[in-house]
Amino acid sequence: MRQARPMRIACAALAMAAGAALCAVPAVAEPPRRVVSLNLCTDQMAMLIAGEGQLYSVSDLAVDPHSAVLVDEARKYAINHGLAEEIFLMRPDLVLAGTFTTRATVDLLRRLGIRVEEFAPENSFDDIRDGFRRMGDLLGRRKRAEELVAEMDRELAGLRAHPRPDVAVAAWEPNSYPSGNIAGRMGLTGMAKLPLELLILSRPDMVAGENPHYAAHSVAQDNFVHPAFRAAVRGAVSVPLPARLTICGGPFTVEAARMLREAAASIPERR
Repeated sequence: MRQARPMRIACAALAMAAGAALCAVPAVAEPPRRVVSLNLCTDQMAMLIAGEGQLYSVSDLAVDPHSAVLVDEARKYAINHGLAEEIFLMRPDLVLAGTFTTRATVDLLRRLGIRVEEFAPENSFDDIRDGFRRMGDLLGRRKRAEELVAEMDRELAGLRAHPRPDVAVAAWEPNSYPSGNIAGRMGLTGMAKLPLELLILSRPDMVAGENPHYAAHSVAQDNFVHPAFRAAVRGAVSVPLPARLTICGGPFTVEAARMLREAAASIPERR
C-alpha cells in the first residue's frame, strides 16, 4: 500500500510524456470473504480477529468446553469436521489450518486450488504475537490484531511488575510432558518427557497442570497416580490449570499466567 501512490505518480508521468498509459498498478488483493478454519487454535484466533461475516466455519473442537474458550462464539458458525469434501462444498476463499491438521485434507484442498494457510503451535508469547499479526494480515484486519496484542502486553506487564523467580514451577501433563521453569532449567523442550525421578529431585514449590479424570483407565495418567509423584508434590502448591487456557495461545493464556502468579504469591519468599 505504501508503494502504490509513488508507482501511480510514476505511471502517470510516463503516460503524459508518451501520450499513452505505459504501465499499470498491480491490484491490491482484497481480504477473504469466506474463511473456514480447520484447527482449534486458528478457530479462536480467527474468531477474535475476523470482521463481521468474514469467518464462515470453525472446527468441531471449537465447541468443546474442555478444549476451547470461545465456545459460545463458536456456536454462531457452521461446524466442520476437517473433511475435504465438506470444506470444498463450503466454497471458501481461504482455509486456515495448523501444521499438524489433517494432512490429507490440507493436501487435497490445495490440489483443488483452494488457498490454505498453516499456523505452527505457539510456544511463547512472542509466538502468540506473531500468530495474531499474521492472522490480521491474512484477514485484512491488522489493526484489530494489534489491539489484541497491545491488550495482552498490558496485562503481561502488570504480572511482570511482581516477579517471583525464586519459585520452582513444574507443569506436568499426562504422559509426563513437562513445561515451566524446572523443565527449562533441565534443558527440556518440545516433546521431551520429564522422568518422575527428575521431578522428585527438582523439589518443586508449585505443580501446575490439568489432571483430567477419564471414565476408564488411561496409561497417559499413570504418572499422576504413582505413589512417588504424590509424595513429591505433597508439600507443593497445586495449581489446576484448565486445558482450554493452555492448548492454544491467545489472550486466555494470560489468564493461565495470572493463575500461576496468584498461586506463587502464597509461597513464602526464600531468605
